[in-house]
Amino acid sequence: MTTTGSRAREDDTRGAETVPLELANLLKIYESGAERVVALDDVSFRVERGEFVSVVGPSGSGKSTMLNMLGLLDVPSEGAIRLEGTDVTSFSEAERTDARKEYLGFVFQSFFLIDSLTAVENVTLPTVYDADRDATARAEQLLERVGLGDRLRHTPDQLSGGQKQRVAIARSLINEPAVLLADEPTGNLDQDTGTTILEEFTRICDTEDVAVVTVTHDPLVADYADREVELVDGVIQRG
Repeated sequence: MTTTGSRAREDDTRGAETVPLELANLLKIYESGAERVVALDDVSFRVERGEFVSVVGPSGSGKSTMLNMLGLLDVPSEGAIRLEGTDVTSFSEAERTDARKEYLGFVFQSFFLIDSLTAVENVTLPTVYDADRDATARAEQLLERVGLGDRLRHTPDQLSGGQKQRVAIARSLINEPAVLLADEPTGNLDQDTGTTILEEFTRICDTEDVAVVTVTHDPLVADYADREVELVDGVIQRG
């Protein structure tokens, strides 16, 4: 993998042989004193390009841990994490940060928008340290694509919950990720607004070939996902 802008996923030869993101026989153990908790137990998971996958399970089942592994926010006790076919398990923290920036997008339940910034400015935030790049035009295009072309200069306090989440989705796409990871993306939304967000995820999968993985308790997601993975006590039961 490179982190210099030449994406492995744009290499036709390699792209035909790899999936964007994969966990292989993953074990994650947390230890504190005499306490030992197995959060993930021999978990293998992969997502295809353009696939919408929902990860479900009861509280404490390991969903958040799995999302952290997929997002390169934590490292496994055993097993491997592969991004575009490259084993990134032993990457340094700096290498993981670069890989996240280039290949992954994140959408959260609480939006995490900056109140003092406009919608466009919030969307461009992931590019703030790219001194030689002006992402304003792409941010405006993404906001128009998610139906917020008339809200470009609005701040979060001038937006509804659904509009805020769509700004967050646009932000997650600013760096053209291969995979979008969503943590309870409909959790703070009413059903109608949640449906709009799920329809947007479906559109992203279908038209942009981006894979979407969402961790959720919302049963509505199953109606839109291509596949549902159930995690119980750190073990994948189905999917």
